[in-house]
Amino acid sequence: MKKILLSLWVIVGLPGWLLVAQPPAGYYRDAEGLTGLALQQALHNIIDEHKVLSYADLWDCFKTTDVRKDGTVWDIYSDTPGKTPPYVYLISTNQCGNYAREGDCYNREHSFPKSWFGDGEPMYTDLFHIYPTDGWVNNKRGNLPYGETKTPGWSSLNGSMTGPSSVPGYNGEIFEPIDEYKGDLARTFFYMATRYLGESSSWPGSDMVAGSQLKRWALQMLLRWHDQDPVSVKETDRNNAVFARQQNRNPFIDEPRYVKLIWDLANAAFISEKPEARLELWPNPASHYVKVRLPGAPRQQQTVILTDLIGTEIFRKVSRDEVLEINVAHFRPGIYLVRVITAQESWSSSFVRIQ
Repeated sequence: MKKILLSLWVIVGLPGWLLVAQPPAGYYRDAEGLTGLALQQALHNIIDEHKVLSYADLWDCFKTTDVRKDGTVWDIYSDTPGKTPPYVYLISTNQCGNYAREGDCYNREHSFPKSWFGDGEPMYTDLFHIYPTDGWVNNKRGNLPYGETKTPGWSSLNGSMTGPSSVPGYNGEIFEPIDEYKGDLARTFFYMATRYLGESSSWPGSDMVAGSQLKRWALQMLLRWHDQDPVSVKETDRNNAVFARQQNRNPFIDEPRYVKLIWDLANAAFISEKPEARLELWPNPASHYVKVRLPGAPRQQQTVILTDLIGTEIFRKVSRDEVLEINVAHFRPGIYLVRVITAQESWSSSFVRIQ
């Protein structure tokens, strides 16, 4: 959210779990000095295994994660920063229920739609991507990807809208939030890509994501949203409140630089649009050689690349073989990323341990 909103906790009388103001000392220590997939994996390990909430718990969580000081709900689909909103909801009092129009009640919006992960746990109740929003607007959004449109077919009272995408690379129907919350939602999706890294191969996905990972058009758009709408006090306060509830954090709110260190680097191009597509490698672990079965058609030119976990390229070879043997006897022991890129720029990746 662009606008700087002052949000100060009243210290006296608050329970201790509300007084958390920043990550615990050393929370991100294991991510220091890393980039690309190595950084994303390290962050995944840090925020993994969070406390799983019940779906009913979310209503109570909203009382600390998404409430203003006057007791009204902070609804990103109805808020109009700097102006009088078209309607407001009192926390708890105006929970949905049934609704027939915009302004009737608020419900629990999976900003990363639950159909994209097959209604599975713990994603279904992961508070970092669930917001209280107007029920009618939530329904209009449905499971549409976020995006931008130049020809909206419908608009909410705060200016959120649906319409055909105007983002290069995708022309389907999208839902566009107002500018002040685009960065918030971008960092939400970066969280989902990282929290569920390596855990999403069975997810149905969508036009916006493959598993938990963003497709190219969506990644480029959300990187822009992240830059244009920096982290706000609202996001920081929400991050702290969610941490108190489920004991993990959104790293991209605490450390916005992580976004570019993962996705804006040349060595980060291996964030796969097909996370389930893994190379066949053997033996693994390897000590003298590793064989790679190339995923492309026979005799198709493919580039095989090995990098260490900080993104340094160790080996590169163009091959048309079905199986490529790589001599690793001179490599230092450790874990390496193996990537294969075809002439059509599709690619697969996997890890090999060298001992």
